[in-house]
Amino acid sequence: MVRGTLRSWLRRLHLAAALVFGGLFGLSGLTGCALAWMHELDTMLNPALFHAAPTAGPPGPAAIGRIVDRLAGDPAYGRPSQVTLPERGGEVAVAWYRLAPAGARGPFTLDRSRQVMVDPAGLAVTGERVWGEPGLSRPLLMPTLFHLHRYLLAGDAGRTVIAVSGLALLFTSLAGLALWWPRASVAAWRKAFVVAYRGSWPRWNVSFHRAAGAIVAPVLAVLGFSGCLFNQPQWIRPVVASIATVSAPDKPKPGAAGGVDIGVARAAQTAHALFPAARVSRVALPARPGAPYEIRLRQPGEVRQGDGNTRVTVDAATGRVLRVRDPLRAPAGDAFLDWQFPLHTGEAFGTAGRAVITVVGLAPAAFLVTGLAVWRQRRKGRRAARDEGVFVSN
Repeated sequence: MVRGTLRSWLRRLHLAAALVFGGLFGLSGLTGCALAWMHELDTMLNPALFHAAPTAGPPGPAAIGRIVDRLAGDPAYGRPSQVTLPERGGEVAVAWYRLAPAGARGPFTLDRSRQVMVDPAGLAVTGERVWGEPGLSRPLLMPTLFHLHRYLLAGDAGRTVIAVSGLALLFTSLAGLALWWPRASVAAWRKAFVVAYRGSWPRWNVSFHRAAGAIVAPVLAVLGFSGCLFNQPQWIRPVVASIATVSAPDKPKPGAAGGVDIGVARAAQTAHALFPAARVSRVALPARPGAPYEIRLRQPGEVRQGDGNTRVTVDAATGRVLRVRDPLRAPAGDAFLDWQFPLHTGEAFGTAGRAVITVVGLAPAAFLVTGLAVWRQRRKGRRAARDEGVFVSN
């Protein structure tokens, strides 16, 4: 009796969460399918923007200094706030410039940055675009899909909605898995994975929703959890920290303003000297006097691809290393959090992992359609039974 009541309430909550957030689940899944291949699709859509002269390998840390000097000396660009280096030779570096909001800043304001693409070898500018500007043109399509997936194109308000929907996806996935869980018999487990049609679309909808949902529910639960983490980390980090060690998110205090800046090239080389086998992937330049350089690297063996997750903070005046974050030697809590982005994108398991994320990204839209069909069919059945009961009683 108690088990039946709990199951009934769990089914109602599962249905309510799906009805409220189902559209967001479908939108996030479909945009995530494309974003799993963002770099490849962006390069394919904009070959002129991302093409650089072929080189034997990715540029080293000294290239950042040359790129910053080239742009800082050109009044059309100036000193960037950040530079990312390509993962492979023949690709451009990207210089980032913060842009002020188009109007008064509010909860729906989307942050924008100017991206300037530079050939690391010849230092020629291949083009630029505004990251965060919505549009369907080739240069803006993939950034628009990213901001739709991450923020609903709605700034901080969209960030919060996506975080809440991530928690709802986590709950819906686990609740669906609990509702699906078969009895302890071989026949029941075999039947639980069967998708049956036999001339009946309602039967197919129910069996597909249950069987396919059980298969992808663990992945959807991870995607919901990590989606909430990325948008509202202050909700998740304390929970993880209560179980395992998580490093404090505080940044090192900036040094005293004044003095001669060591320069971006030296800062990058200082960080690279700590991890000589790593690739320098990104450098954030000091935003104000006294602020440090923030260098990101990727070491061989890191689960995160692309930019990696190794971080070094270097004092801009003295060149002293202020902080080091090494994901290969991270405490358990940090390691758990570091895994979330590679799991979310599928890159933790290479091309196969990204293919799985693409397929799973289609699932929420499919479950929305089949779930609504099952719900309507059951409502129709209950209404017919109620009407029949009224007729008989009369």
